[in-house]
Amino acid sequence: MNKIPVGIIGVGHLGKIHASLYRDVKPAELIGIYDNDVEKAKKVANELNTEAYSDINQLFEKVEAVNIVTPTSTHHEIAKRALDHDCHLFIEKPIMVNEVEAEEIIKIAKDKNKLLQVGHIERFNPAVLAISDVSLNPLFIESHRLASFNPRGTDVAVILDLMIHDLDLILFLVKSKPVQIDASGVGVISETLDIANARIQFESGCVANITASRISAKKMRKMRVFQPNSYISIDFVEGFSEIYYIDDTAMTFKNGTLAFSLGQIEEGNKRKDIKYNKLQKTDVNPLKYELTGFIESIQANIPPLVTGEEGLAALKLANQVLAKIEEHTKMVSVEAID
Repeated sequence: MNKIPVGIIGVGHLGKIHASLYRDVKPAELIGIYDNDVEKAKKVANELNTEAYSDINQLFEKVEAVNIVTPTSTHHEIAKRALDHDCHLFIEKPIMVNEVEAEEIIKIAKDKNKLLQVGHIERFNPAVLAISDVSLNPLFIESHRLASFNPRGTDVAVILDLMIHDLDLILFLVKSKPVQIDASGVGVISETLDIANARIQFESGCVANITASRISAKKMRKMRVFQPNSYISIDFVEGFSEIYYIDDTAMTFKNGTLAFSLGQIEEGNKRKDIKYNKLQKTDVNPLKYELTGFIESIQANIPPLVTGEEGLAALKLANQVLAKIEEHTKMVSVEAID
């Protein structure tokens, strides 16, 4: 099968990693890179033994697919121009600044029969991949994504910078529509929100309590999923999940590990085992896995692993959280004046 020629638009911190990894994605061929900073593009191109294009349209003409790894405010314009050249799209999260822009690009991509994948990388975290065969019926989810302050990314609120990872993943796990949202947040260091909390109730009855902060002294990226007879802890930093559950029989998972008993509880005349398993998918580079999936989807002409519609759903939910925070802030301000 022929390799897919690929170009990278934007070679900042993340874009450079995209370009570097494509050298190890066998079904892809990195043709070149483009960045508004010409000198930076030349430097990266020399390091990666590829070509730096000074004209973005020339790069579009040479490739079948592009990775857009630029500030979110530029996604719409670049994506539209790439589609004008019939390129498949990989767009880093969030998909666009607003929903109208996202809907337009999704429609154009569909009309042109071009694949559009959104870069929600936590879908490919080893801890998430490890629970792919676990039956899920979440009733309560608690998520913490805490990071130390970094000026990069503070042009947008922490909801679009960090929380959107968890919003996308929760939508993926719950597979239900949100029906009620309560949220609050505050800008502590930057002019945008630096810490936020949202409580989201879904049609299924599941409730998610989500906290995101970029002013924490200690890094944490964890999610806990509670459901009937089981509890799953997902550690995104360490790349493993732990599952505790009640079961009467031994249980094996696709990775071949055997769950073991932590003891028993009595329920009337019955005894039930409390079991535990640590699930881990080793030797996985999430971004390489994500990029490989993008290229393989193009080759097979199948939907991508994270569709434009899913990226749009995460953006919509993030914007709803932002609106609720604004509403809450106004209410608190009025009460303070009174």
